[in-house]
Amino acid sequence: MGMHTSGDDHKREPASSGRQPESSQDQNTVDDAGATLSQNAALQFEKWFRRIKSDPGFIAALDQSGGSTPKALAAYGIPESSYSTPEEMFAIVHAMRARIITSPAFNGERILGAILFEDTLDRTIEGLPTARYLWEVKGVVPFLKIDKGLEQEQDGVQLMKPISNLDELLSKSQSVFGTKMRSVIKLASREGIAAVVDQQFEIAGKILAAGRVPIIEPEVDIKSPEKGAAEELLLKELIAHLDRLSDHQSVMLKLTIPDNPDHYADCIKHPRCLRVVALSGGYSREEACSRLAENKGMIASFSRALSEELTAQMSDEEFASALDRSIQEIYDASSRKNNN
Repeated sequence: MGMHTSGDDHKREPASSGRQPESSQDQNTVDDAGATLSQNAALQFEKWFRRIKSDPGFIAALDQSGGSTPKALAAYGIPESSYSTPEEMFAIVHAMRARIITSPAFNGERILGAILFEDTLDRTIEGLPTARYLWEVKGVVPFLKIDKGLEQEQDGVQLMKPISNLDELLSKSQSVFGTKMRSVIKLASREGIAAVVDQQFEIAGKILAAGRVPIIEPEVDIKSPEKGAAEELLLKELIAHLDRLSDHQSVMLKLTIPDNPDHYADCIKHPRCLRVVALSGGYSREEACSRLAENKGMIASFSRALSEELTAQMSDEEFASALDRSIQEIYDASSRKNNN
């Protein structure tokens, strides 16, 4: 059986700006249309906000970028020999993501949101921009990954590389509810962890100013020999920074599932934290779900664990069945806790 690589990978052309207003009446018409668009955007954002804050479900992470894409494609059954340029690679990975998103199993009944890579946001699915397709067709709230990868390890952590096109990304983010950015913590270094959280919240301030909700992801490496101690330090830093946010600001946290269940309970109930989601971090789906189910109020935002059984060689029926099993297992771990 051949590989399934179909998917709409055409870039959407920007809409024509039309003629410029020639009179004050024309200008008033343009202003009224702009006000209506702004009102509609505000209503949509409020709907997204309420859904992410309160509804059951989880967030799908479909945001593998340049560095992690070959590994994701290899796990999907497509070797590096199948493509020779970055453009070909991203076209194939978009087809993979489109296959997941268009599957009958992928919808807003169990999935609250989906995190996209910039290239995916710029492409279309079934003729619609990906973010619009997610919300209008699937009822899934779109997010955008904005970080550019990691610096070399220093003080037991890896900070984010500079986001040189942050202004451009913030402009693009107007089509999504929020953004996501990742750092990594490898050791229980007080100075290193403080630097990670400082950097995350500094950029989060710019995202909040642009009217979006940032997902702050200071991942603690599951292989760290000091994982528990690092999580203790991280919790203190997170609470201190959450306390400094103003009453009208809300952020989300994406965290490694902690060694001690309910370790992040104070973050989950903090008034400035919209939701706490968990990364799978290299755990198998079975182990990630088992650990997640022990943490009240924490929901999944899995990537590898979501797609670990999916392959390009599957028939559409096999693919939908495997994806449905994965989604149900992750939904159950997010919604039905072992320690109620």
